[in-house]
Amino acid sequence: MMKRSAKTRHRHLKVDGLQLRYREAGVPSSTAVILLHGAPSSSHSFREVLPTLGHHAYVVAPDIPGFGFSDAPGVDEYEYTYENLSHVIDALIEELGVHRYVLYVTDYSTPVGYFMATRHPERVLGLVVQNGNAHEAGLNEGWDSARRFWVEPTAENRAALPEWLTFEGTRDTYLAGLPEHLAELHPRESWHLDWERLCRPGNTEVYFQFFYDYRKHVARFPEIAEYHAAFQPPCLVLWGRHDTAFDIAEVFAYHQALAHVEAHIYDAGHFLLETHATEVADLLVTFVHDILERTSMAA
Repeated sequence: MMKRSAKTRHRHLKVDGLQLRYREAGVPSSTAVILLHGAPSSSHSFREVLPTLGHHAYVVAPDIPGFGFSDAPGVDEYEYTYENLSHVIDALIEELGVHRYVLYVTDYSTPVGYFMATRHPERVLGLVVQNGNAHEAGLNEGWDSARRFWVEPTAENRAALPEWLTFEGTRDTYLAGLPEHLAELHPRESWHLDWERLCRPGNTEVYFQFFYDYRKHVARFPEIAEYHAAFQPPCLVLWGRHDTAFDIAEVFAYHQALAHVEAHIYDAGHFLLETHATEVADLLVTFVHDILERTSMAA
């Protein structure tokens, strides 16, 4: 029988003038696991791991502004930068009384999480990185057109970018590069839900702002390497090997500066939790339990 406290609760709070939707599980505590989703998804990505983790820890999975069911003001009303979003997430977890956490990042939440970590390294008990770049190694030739646009954001260079802000592009975020035996494991409602939110008036421009701001995250790679070397957060790296945008070489790059890295590579794509939630949930329980045990012994 599942404990009531482990069941996922769907809540909302107003933070910095924005209505944030978030999911939580477990008994509220000042120590938590923070799950940050990628693009173009939402906390929906964590629906299958929340109840499992909720048996062992307090878990919070917000919809980042612009995503899911959180507020998504237009680009003329809000400046969508990863740094700004990191302050919003910091404000949310402070409002929830969370002071220390294990931080899970993936895809576009990786820059958000690393702003949080470098600003308050004392709060981060451990990092879980799933298909998220923090090194040049992870940026393969598929990023060449993006790099050209970041250097020269002309109409010509924008036109040369891949067409991903479409229904087909949203679907391909899940399915691109997957053999049929893996593609058939993906529930169709995931990309349909994402596209329903993405196609709201003005939202594609919001998502393009995220893409353009990613250049600043890439510029911060040396700073992130210094953070790794100086603070040595325990790190669990999870990777779907068929990801067409985030190269598998990134997995090995995490070993360059970090002394405590555990890595697991799956026969999966970019959205690893859509096909391997059970396996990942078990790893997260062990990783979080070890960190909390180590933290209590050091107290």
